[in-house]
Amino acid sequence: MIKNKKMFYIAIILFVATLILNLPFPNKSSLGETVASDFNIPIRSANGLLYVGITSLILLLAGLYFLNISLNKYHFRAILIAIIAAIFAPSMIVSLYQETFATGIYAVSYKRELSNCNFDMINKKTLHGECKLPLKNYSSNDVKFNIEFYDEYDGGLPMVTLMNNNGPYEVKLKGNQRKTEKIEADIDVSKIEKHIISGNAAGVNIVLKSGRKMRKL
Repeated sequence: MIKNKKMFYIAIILFVATLILNLPFPNKSSLGETVASDFNIPIRSANGLLYVGITSLILLLAGLYFLNISLNKYHFRAILIAIIAAIFAPSMIVSLYQETFATGIYAVSYKRELSNCNFDMINKKTLHGECKLPLKNYSSNDVKFNIEFYDEYDGGLPMVTLMNNNGPYEVKLKGNQRKTEKIEADIDVSKIEKHIISGNAAGVNIVLKSGRKMRKL
């Protein structure tokens, strides 16, 4: 089946590199973007192109090319399996790691797509905020951490970051506990020149902090 082992090994190396770059861990963004940000390497061009995403795609296409020429049969099947694995394997690897080896905040998963925050003025000076955050501790040990909020993009009136005025918020999850954490705050907006008077946000961005450890989810 394999007619050129050298080309096959190159394909495997390129494929593994693609998976590593696309691992959605420890933050919401891919591992490649996280590492690039840590080294102050630009991850996005002026017109919005993601350098890590482009690099990952190039590596994947190169890996598929070398995989194709390394085989003497089953080309279509192998390429199809590789593409499916490239799409689903990163999230599966992260889930497996969290369920087996991860500890502390690294064992905590967050269903961001199920989260939401609601805001309403309760008087002229006070904005009431209420957020629901679905969390899961995959570790068998209790985990304690602080939660902060961040807005995805600058510009416009701040919303979820207003919750930080009363934060950070301490959360404790028992071993293997699944919990929708409800966080409420009465926010003094009397000294904020422009602010929301009501609104809601879905897919809330949060930061988990425990000592020097931090995850942006």
